[in-house]
Amino acid sequence: MLRNVLGKAFRFLGYTVQYGCIAHCAFEYLGGIVVCSGPSMEPTIQNSDIVFSETLSRHFYCIRKGDIVIVKSPNDPKSNICKRVIGLEGDKVCTSNPSDFLKSHSYVPKGHVWLEGDNLRNSTDSRCYGPVPYGLIRGRICFKIWPLNDFGFLRASPNGHRFLDD
Repeated sequence: MLRNVLGKAFRFLGYTVQYGCIAHCAFEYLGGIVVCSGPSMEPTIQNSDIVFSETLSRHFYCIRKGDIVIVKSPNDPKSNICKRVIGLEGDKVCTSNPSDFLKSHSYVPKGHVWLEGDNLRNSTDSRCYGPVPYGLIRGRICFKIWPLNDFGFLRASPNGHRFLDD
């Protein structure tokens, strides 16, 4: 009887470890579900929206301008942030706030991206902490899952005029 119970316990433990490894690989290398918080990406992503973030783009260096990404926060490595890619390495970006009279520009250094929230008046982004290393990108948001009335691919940036092609 004890042998039977121990056998079942070890089989259960083995299945738990196997499925745990499969789940870890799926979330690390394929993608996962993310709950977004904060106002920085409004109106594209509202507080408490649920999105799907895929990680293959990060691994294959397929992140493009206009993509919305999940990134380890440069200010707090324990938290993630959700921002839009405005510039890739070598791109010229506007580093000033939209309300500034004099506009300043800079180039994104090699191995970095320039990130901004869609809600420029209420976003802590690259305008505050500078270019973000590519290695901090955790994934690219593909589509919105919740709320259901907004299910689908994300809309274009309301700040598309900030993408410079110089």
